[in-house]
Amino acid sequence: MLKFLLVVIVFAAATYLAVRVIQQRGLMPDKPVLPKRPQPRKIVAPDDDEDFLRDLDRKRLNPEDPDS
Repeated sequence: MLKFLLVVIVFAAATYLAVRVIQQRGLMPDKPVLPKRPQPRKIVAPDDDEDFLRDLDRKRLNPEDPDS
């Protein structure tokens, strides 16, 4: 039983060291590097503009208003 435990410990240590060596040499990248995408600009349409909508409501409710 003690022999088996010793074999498992030696195997675990050897595996750990092998993985560390591979990481140090750069054979396994840490994570893929993805290019950053530019953020799309927010487009403001007339139906998103509060002032435009308010002006349309004012013109609809007061068609005789001279400021329209």
